[in-house]
Formats: sequence, C-alpha cells, structure tokens
Amino acid sequence: MHAPLATTKTAKPKRRVSAFWLKQLHTWHWVSAAISLVGMMLFAITGITLNHAASIAADPKVSQKAAQLPAPMTRLLAPAPAATDAPLPARVATAVVDRVGLDPAGRAAEWSESEVYVALPRPGGDAWVSIDRATGAITSEVTNRGWISYLNDLHKGRNSGSAWFWFIDVFAAACVVFTLTGLLLLQLHARHRPSTWPLVGAGLAIPALIAVFFIH
Repeated sequence: MHAPLATTKTAKPKRRVSAFWLKQLHTWHWVSAAISLVGMMLFAITGITLNHAASIAADPKVSQKAAQLPAPMTRLLAPAPAATDAPLPARVATAVVDRVGLDPAGRAAEWSESEVYVALPRPGGDAWVSIDRATGAITSEVTNRGWISYLNDLHKGRNSGSAWFWFIDVFAAACVVFTLTGLLLLQLHARHRPSTWPLVGAGLAIPALIAVFFIH
C-alpha cells in the first residue's frame, strides 16, 4: 500500500532536478543569445558581402598630407637604428601625430639610407608615413575603401588590433554556448516536435553534401 507513495516521493525530487536544469539551460541560452546577437547579425551580413565582394563596387578615397619635422627631430633620424625594423623614436612619432594625424608609435618601420617608412594598415583601408632622414620632410597617405570594406575586414579580423582579436574569441565562445544550449533544448522538446531532428540533420547534411560534391 505504501509503494506508490514512495514512487511519488522519488518522482518529485527528479522533477525538481529536471526543472532546475531546464531553467539553467534557458538562462544560459538567452544570456548567450543577448551577448552574441549583434555580433551574429554583423557576421551574417558581412558573410553575404564577402561572398559577393566581386559584385560590390568600391570607390577608394585617397588623401595625402605633407609636413616638416623640426630640425632637432630630424637629427634623431640620422643615426642608424639597432634593427632595420626599429620603430620611430617616441618624440618623432609624437611630432608625426601632431603634423599629419597618423600615429606610428610602436610600429615596425622600414629604415633605408634616405628615408623611414611606416606602414599603417587598418580595417577598410590603408595608410603610411614616410620621413626623409636628411630633410625631415613628412609624406603621408590614407586610403579609405568605405564602410562595407571596413566591416568585411572586421569579419576577417584583418588589421583590427588586439582588442578586436579578444572580442572575436569572447563572441565565438558566446556563440558556442548559444548553440550547445539550443541543441540541448531541442533534445528536451523534440518529443513534441517530430520535425526537430530531420531539420537538424538537414542542417548538417546540406553543407556536407555541397562540400563533397561541388567543392573541388
């Protein structure tokens, strides 16, 4: 007479445990979705623009500036550096920022007998600074390829710096949490949705078949 009561008592803790983990899955799923939402939208849109890059016209805008280093700064460039890729002296780099608006501080420079050249690549464009070691004449150029090129380079992590590098890692981790919790939630609800696993299987099979039969 007491067996059904024991079964009921055992079932209640199991239901509580199941409800706890279901709540945890939903919490982790929506939090990871909120964190990665804007990033996923960005990466999805730039996936399309990268796939059609040849069809999207670009109109690069190039701007050039010229300036002059003071004589004391120019003399700092006369001695040969310890390495051919040594960065500019800090005072010279600061003077370059003040005069042409580009910051070469800490960047590897190319030293030749006549000039110092610093490449300053950036997302969506390019830039460089050249300084004549004898006269101190500064020449700079900035190329801007537009917002689409900028976003495409962010998608690829191209010339985007260490902060964006770490953001991509954090964003990728949030996406992994989002997809794994989504998969577990699919498993929990699959019994009430018969099309769940056929659709998941299609999501795996379609790209796999395309890769095997159409990519050579």
